[in-house]
Amino acid sequence: MPKGAYLLAIDQGTTSSRAIVFDAALKPLGTGQREFRQIFPADGWVEHDADEIWDSVRAVCREALRAAGIDAAALAGIGITNQRETTVLWERAAGRPVANAIVWQDRRTAAHCQRLKDQGHEAMVRDKTGLVLDPYFSATKLAWLLDNAPDARRRAEKGELAFGTVDSFLLWRLTGGKAHATDATNASRTLLFDIGRQQWDDDLLGLFGVPRAVLPRVLDSAALFGVAQASILGAAVPVLGIAGDQQAAAIGQACFQPGAVKSTYGTGCFVLVNTGERIVPSRHGLIATVAYRLGGRATYAIEGSIFNAGSAVKWLRDDLGLIRDAAETETLARSIADTGGVYLVPAFTGMGAPWWDPQARGALLGLARDSGVAQIARAALEAACYQTCDLIAAVREDGMGELKGLRVDGGMAVNDWAMQFLADMLDLPVERPVVTETTALGAASLAGLQAGIFASPDEVAAAWRQGRRFEPAMDGAARERLLKGWRTAVGRVLSARAR
Repeated sequence: MPKGAYLLAIDQGTTSSRAIVFDAALKPLGTGQREFRQIFPADGWVEHDADEIWDSVRAVCREALRAAGIDAAALAGIGITNQRETTVLWERAAGRPVANAIVWQDRRTAAHCQRLKDQGHEAMVRDKTGLVLDPYFSATKLAWLLDNAPDARRRAEKGELAFGTVDSFLLWRLTGGKAHATDATNASRTLLFDIGRQQWDDDLLGLFGVPRAVLPRVLDSAALFGVAQASILGAAVPVLGIAGDQQAAAIGQACFQPGAVKSTYGTGCFVLVNTGERIVPSRHGLIATVAYRLGGRATYAIEGSIFNAGSAVKWLRDDLGLIRDAAETETLARSIADTGGVYLVPAFTGMGAPWWDPQARGALLGLARDSGVAQIARAALEAACYQTCDLIAAVREDGMGELKGLRVDGGMAVNDWAMQFLADMLDLPVERPVVTETTALGAASLAGLQAGIFASPDEVAAAWRQGRRFEPAMDGAARERLLKGWRTAVGRVLSARAR
């Protein structure tokens, strides 16, 4: 195979790791995927073993190459996309994590965030980072590790430890410890990065008690991050692109113009709207973030984050045993006319945007004697759509103008019933691309830009293909009745402080 004809995307997610080999036309040729353990030490705590993540990534990369029938020597480069905010702290000398990674869903630092709010720090934090003071983001997770892992703070201040989101940890392992870096999108999710000045901020580091010595270097989303060792894949391959999963999905959905909007359905659900070179402060519970940075110039976005979407279906399968696989939910949803007033509010780890209530917990409401598996499964799908409606309403209220449509991707996007219900509830067309694994596609696109396979984002956008378009067909009165029931259900789970 010719050298430089292919791209390898590493898509490291919350419940599984995936790798996909793409050709120069961004056609997927081979895939590998593996799930790994979810660790729940206490109520609201979620952890991962970073070594298990690394083992899964190494395995799926080799699987994808075998499935594609190519050698690593034929790769032009590697792109990495990752679960954002998940916090890893490891030893520089040996590369060993000092504790389990704290996952983005984890709520153990809610009290820390509340203290900072009560002390009046949130305005400064929002002005610099575009974010809210919430345990979702990395800074208080890192502070917790520094204070609770044995001798971690002293070692960090001496420069013995390295911090990173999952992309940084994978880059470190791929390069044998030669590269400690991240990209601007991941840095923008830490509460430590000034997104206007595009640099780590001393005021924020001081507020959260984070020593500068642990921080990675911040590069563009398309850059030479380092070179993966030949011992890992069979040949030395440059790592040329990195972006957080939602930003990578926006790139894979060709959201390069201001006003372009996508929604990704994985463990959570994330709506992201391109705002161009303008940072748009939200007044309705959304956040400002870096969409991507190319050639030293940042493009920004406004984003809404839902903590639990696909995880609700996983809960039905793995914890309740009500379904054998996610595809059953579509059949069950179609088997009934409605849920009979059943609503599932999947606040397993609190409520994200626009509520930002870490104390909220999930509830199944409206059950009657004739409620069964079909009603509960359909309610789980509907919940993802209702939550998307909450986010799109906030986007509109923040003055983003009238949206022309919503591009969707991720695991739940393959569910035709759910996507039609989403179009009905939003009263907007919903567009699903041919390639729904857009996070991996975005990572490959970034690597291709850096490798020179694509001359510009316009060439990446030209590769996007619509698979199916769902047009709204629901009566307006029916839509409002369903949304009213959802809002009542949400009100039942919010904590007193958030109401």
